[in-house]
Amino acid sequence: MSLTWGVVLAVLCGAVLHAGWNTLVKSSGDKEVDTALVHFVGALVAIPPLLLVGLPPAATWPYIAASLTVHVAYYITLAGAYKHGELGMTYPIMRGSAPLLVALGSSFVLGESLTPLAWMGVLAVTLGVALVGLAHPGEALHHRRALIYALANACVIATYTFIDGSGVRVTAAAGHAVASYVLLLFVLDGVPYPALVWWQRDRAGRRAIVAYARTRWPLAALGGAASLGSYLIALWAMTRAPVALVSALRETSVLFATAFSVWILKERFGLQRATGAVTIAGGVIALRFA
Repeated sequence: MSLTWGVVLAVLCGAVLHAGWNTLVKSSGDKEVDTALVHFVGALVAIPPLLLVGLPPAATWPYIAASLTVHVAYYITLAGAYKHGELGMTYPIMRGSAPLLVALGSSFVLGESLTPLAWMGVLAVTLGVALVGLAHPGEALHHRRALIYALANACVIATYTFIDGSGVRVTAAAGHAVASYVLLLFVLDGVPYPALVWWQRDRAGRRAIVAYARTRWPLAALGGAASLGSYLIALWAMTRAPVALVSALRETSVLFATAFSVWILKERFGLQRATGAVTIAGGVIALRFA
């Protein structure tokens, strides 16, 4: 397996989609409700294509069950990070730390070994993301709760990357479409976290959720479709290239998230973030030729 230009371009498109739906959540007034709504509506979006492609093989169901459990932790830490910190700070930390964790664990979990050039690419992406995300280190340390949520989210991302990377390879090896695994995962994943958010609210809070959903659902549908498309591309790529390389490449989404945060959310940008963007670009080139 190798990281061809076709795979690179596909994952970069997925990165744009991923940054987009995260910006949508950050722009909302209630991060928990919006995260739940995006994935509930995303599950509804995934049902029709799942009926067309069919279910994945039974051998993948343990992977899906494990992934669903881990994804609940992902949504909790994601909403917590966005609640207590800027998108331009928390998103890069979450997404940038995960590839390094995946690269460190891939040889033990997946039996994949990286070349020196691949390691350079992973480290460059990680460093670049750190430069982008921690353009104001004092501010990041001041928001300790956001930092804790973001680092916890990175650990969760690495965990479900291993699980789903393995599960989708089992799907492909059995001759099933990769989409069958991802679509079933999204359909089932649309229930646990929204149910948790609903259960945590009182009667007035639940009425507020319903009222909010009535006005927000078109954007939520767009965000859910973007989330689905992004993850489908990433998992498809993991059947074509090493998981650690795809994981690192996918985190170029931080470049797009930073651009969105400056353009849409009016967050700050500076020389250090620009340097980080260039470093990430260099890492992508190293990954391509690893």
